[in-house]
Amino acid sequence: MALSVRTFQRSAFFFAVYGFLAALSLWFAYELRFSGADAALKTPPTSWDAYLHQQRPAALLWVIPLKVLLLGLAGQFRGVFYYFRLPDALRMVVALAVASVLMIALPMAVGDDASNRFALPHGVTLVDFNLSVVAFLGFRVAIRALRERFGGSGPATKGVVERIAIVGAGQNGAQLAAELLSRRGHGIVPACFLDDDPAKHSLEIHGIPVFGSPERIPELAEAYGVSVVVLALPSTSVRRIREISALASAAHLRVLVVPSMAELAGGRVRASSIRPISVEDLLGREPARLDDDAIAGMIKGRVVLVTGAGGSIGSEICRQVAARSPARLVLLDQCEVLLYQAEQDLIAAGAGALITPVVADVADEAAMRAVFARYRPALVLHAAAHKHVPMMESQPAEALKNNVLGTHVVAALAAEHGADKFVLISSDKAVNPTNVMGASKRLAELVIRAHQAAAAGATQFLAVRFGNVLGSSGSVIPIFRRQIAAGGPVTVTHPGVKRYFMTIPEAVGLVLQSATLGEAGDILVLEMGEPLKIIDVARQLIELSGLRPDIDIEIRVVGLRPGEKLVEELQCDGEQFRPTAHPRIFRFISPAPSAASPAELAAQVGALLRLETAACKQGVRGLVPEYVPFVE
Repeated sequence: MALSVRTFQRSAFFFAVYGFLAALSLWFAYELRFSGADAALKTPPTSWDAYLHQQRPAALLWVIPLKVLLLGLAGQFRGVFYYFRLPDALRMVVALAVASVLMIALPMAVGDDASNRFALPHGVTLVDFNLSVVAFLGFRVAIRALRERFGGSGPATKGVVERIAIVGAGQNGAQLAAELLSRRGHGIVPACFLDDDPAKHSLEIHGIPVFGSPERIPELAEAYGVSVVVLALPSTSVRRIREISALASAAHLRVLVVPSMAELAGGRVRASSIRPISVEDLLGREPARLDDDAIAGMIKGRVVLVTGAGGSIGSEICRQVAARSPARLVLLDQCEVLLYQAEQDLIAAGAGALITPVVADVADEAAMRAVFARYRPALVLHAAAHKHVPMMESQPAEALKNNVLGTHVVAALAAEHGADKFVLISSDKAVNPTNVMGASKRLAELVIRAHQAAAAGATQFLAVRFGNVLGSSGSVIPIFRRQIAAGGPVTVTHPGVKRYFMTIPEAVGLVLQSATLGEAGDILVLEMGEPLKIIDVARQLIELSGLRPDIDIEIRVVGLRPGEKLVEELQCDGEQFRPTAHPRIFRFISPAPSAASPAELAAQVGALLRLETAACKQGVRGLVPEYVPFVE
């Protein structure tokens, strides 16, 4: 009942305001049309006389209700009065234009007598339309401007106000400036823009000047009192972001960054949700273009099983799969804590009705058989693995059990229950491995190729290799951040160590794309760009923290860890590659696998689990000839 009363009150308010504006516009239209008219035309000298002598007061009886009705149909009564944006303005103009057309057409349609009494001169109708647009739009814009100026969210900022320079006078930058101007209480005032486009220099956006190119960053503190530089650049401008970040750091200015357009479009964040620049922003690459239709076609309406769903790669796979409307998404992990976190993230994203979390070990055949029998997944994305190199060096049996035998169990059940596709998440460490973890991933690749040979085409098995991902569990970047927060030192194993890096979303997107392109038995490799020196990554992280490498934070070289390479590889001996339909995905053509069946290969690996560490590694070498074990 209370809601109905409020709705009635709001509608009455809109009717009164819009009715008044409509009457005012029509009165002034007559005033402009007839006031001072030439006597030879026999037109009355004033608008009021025009109403009386031409019997036009009756026009008010239907013109005003007509306009108000059309504005209501255009949704102008449903919106919050002081929120007014371009789509609202366009709908209002269309409603007023339709009203003007009807103001001409209706009197003509009902006959001459009625036309004598109710019709308006066409000149008056045209003037009325223009005046109505100005009056209605001007009133709504004025209300919004007054609210933003005097009634913004939050109290007026007291104390220190930071003045910022926005780098990028495009859509992101303009949206950020608009939000900061309209929402008080941030303690942030946009002082100027910087942009690489010379055509924008010396212009203004929302009343804020475009100072020049980003090369003028050293002048900002003196010219505008700026203490912070906010990057509002496209995510494709990675090299430019690095250059501008270096300029700002040299000028002792803090560097922040706005969310990407994808985040803004998805409604996850606002433009004003600026954050400190991260190493991901500096080390990232141009976003990969994906065939979303092909990926969605592979997932939509099907049951998908993701193993290792609580890990950094597995949880991102779950997020991207859930966004493409599977019939059911089964999240499987042996770690209850990580699985719970992944489940809660998906529930918060609105995917709670699609997901089923399962706590199970991929090497437990009975438990996995129950999962496959109950859910019968059509697509299996196998991300479960032990991946920490030094830890697996000291306990190779655990690496073999989880990474090889677990893969065999899941692959065998996928074939037995008629899954369409099985995708193994492999690693660049599987190439000419020097550690147990890499050797176990290479064996996992051999296992799925053996399953492909035995599957007679019913299930497609393929593997996808890629290198390090930024921010994943156990990667160097989270470790470096913790070391910097603790005051150092930052430890690097060797000054010459290089690694390939990708962001987690990009890697997972390309994995899903690979699944649409891969053929039976394929090993696909993601293009990783150029490898980066780990010591350079450490220096950049220290600088991003506002500190100086080797002055504020020590960088200490501690020596290579057991099984660690200086540079990872992406191609095994004897492998050749050819491109696929995607420029960042390659298909490797390797020698034919051994004639051993999946069960025979699994039995050989199982026999190694009972051996001592050194003997176990030598046994692995017998199965993976390119493996060079580290022996203490």
